[in-house]
Amino acid sequence: MIEPLTAARDTAVNAGRLAGQRILITGAAGGLGSALAERAVAEGADAILLDKSLKGLESLHDRIESAGHGQPALYPLDLMGAGPDDYADLAQRLDESLGGVDTIVHAAADYGEPAPLGLYDPQAWLKCLHVNINAAFLLTQALLPMLRAHHGRVIFVTDEAGRAGRPAMGAYGVSKWAVEGIAATLAAEYSEAHPVISCSVDPSALQSPLRRQLFTGETVDEVPTADAAAGALARLLDPVNPPVNGTQYRVVVRQR
Repeated sequence: MIEPLTAARDTAVNAGRLAGQRILITGAAGGLGSALAERAVAEGADAILLDKSLKGLESLHDRIESAGHGQPALYPLDLMGAGPDDYADLAQRLDESLGGVDTIVHAAADYGEPAPLGLYDPQAWLKCLHVNINAAFLLTQALLPMLRAHHGRVIFVTDEAGRAGRPAMGAYGVSKWAVEGIAATLAAEYSEAHPVISCSVDPSALQSPLRRQLFTGETVDEVPTADAAAGALARLLDPVNPPVNGTQYRVVVRQR
């Protein structure tokens, strides 16, 4: 069953709620990733921001710094070219610098190209599946020992196309089905010896560069900003009120 995760368009920052929480956000320079990163740091988290765009990360860092919040750690990494050794190196650095990690938010995504399966470019297919599925698995696997040690959680950002078939969504849609599978499998492995919570979140429609590419006729005010979805998703990072293991969430933004 899909559970609603209600948010307002102007969700207030809950200062101190995430104090001491070590949160790794992939795709941190993207629309949802950057909004969540800014909120997490504002709420006291020790954030590790991972993205392939160093320029995007530096711009995000400057915005956080100018807002007077903490200094996030930046980790530029292209998930397309990264292999097991790169993730092992990341895990080692997190262990040495922060003593571990409490939460992974998989917000990075390759969107492939909108096309029916019969016309889909094979190389675009392979690239999209690698970034969205293989990278998410490899990163999670590398950090699982630390997550187990700290009763951590893994949050997979998904899409309605990964919960119901959608035409012309191609590799992106298929990859989100697989991401839901990783989340569900990890959740099923939860035990006293493996206390890692796993869930997935569909942020619903939100303003982003990608959406502007896919929905060219849509005006900006027709969909909520990424801040609204980030405000809802940030509740799943709260150490006092963890998400329900194995749950599929969907952000529902209240109107004014």
